[in-house]
Amino acid sequence: MEEVFRALADPSRRALLDRLFAAGGQTLRQLASDMPMTRQAVAKHLAILEAANLVSVHWRGREKLHYLNPVPIGEIVKRWVGKFEDARIEALTDLKSHAETREKKSA
Repeated sequence: MEEVFRALADPSRRALLDRLFAAGGQTLRQLASDMPMTRQAVAKHLAILEAANLVSVHWRGREKLHYLNPVPIGEIVKRWVGKFEDARIEALTDLKSHAETREKKSA
């Protein structure tokens, strides 16, 4: 998970992931267009994203297509965000039960 956090720490890599989320199956040339860096810099960022398993690659002939792999991000959500969500949902459920109990008592 450390590699995933390290990869997500860079705003340029997050921008690449956003572009892959919007349209998967892009080549390096497509991803490098409109980016404020060289194609070689984009390639280095993609290599880091691939090493973190955030980007998967599929070959179509001589073209290397890049796709977002959302699984590592889902694991982060499950491990780090999910435990906070559980507490929030439980608090909302308790609040609802408390409000319903008060409503029944006043009726």
